[in-house]
Amino acid sequence: MKEKPILLPYYRKGVIEAGCDEAGRGCLAGPVFAAAVILPQDFHNDFLNDSKKLTGNQRLKLRTIIESESLAWALEMVSNDEIDRINILNASLLAMSRAVSKLNIVPEHLLIDGNRYIAFSDIPFTCMIKGDGRFYSVAAASILAKTYRDEFMERIHYEFPFYGWKQNKGYPTRKHREAIKNYGVTKYHRMSFRLLDKQLKLSF
Repeated sequence: MKEKPILLPYYRKGVIEAGCDEAGRGCLAGPVFAAAVILPQDFHNDFLNDSKKLTGNQRLKLRTIIESESLAWALEMVSNDEIDRINILNASLLAMSRAVSKLNIVPEHLLIDGNRYIAFSDIPFTCMIKGDGRFYSVAAASILAKTYRDEFMERIHYEFPFYGWKQNKGYPTRKHREAIKNYGVTKYHRMSFRLLDKQLKLSF
């Protein structure tokens, strides 16, 4: 049995470091959310990990710990309309930048999940592929972004219940795509995305 990897408390010792991550990049509907989290450099938690490797209940329990024990945290989003205007990559980076700008402590270094970032300020940054499985602060950001986005999608599910957003959170499941085919699109859909499988045709 593989042991759970031990996450690292920081990348640069002795500086105020914020971990950043996003959620919802691959969805057909809804905004992309991003979070920035500054944790104490002596922070430790045996259960904190990449949000994708945790259950919904585990994420919510950890969210409470993150919000109470972090030095600062912030959350932001970019709407589906903005995504259509600037594309999903730029929207993800913009959401992270917005989250960083909302922190009530100015970080001295950013740890970005992934391999790309556009600097919207003069704060130095380091991109980390799979950073949410390597560093506490990035894992914490992934949990905040994921849980708050999931809750957003569960709320708007009741406006358009046919699409199954309470379950699929806007991701391209078969049920979601079948609903787009049968009922058309909503104000929350990303029109720049391929909303249907090749074999399905959208009719209005």
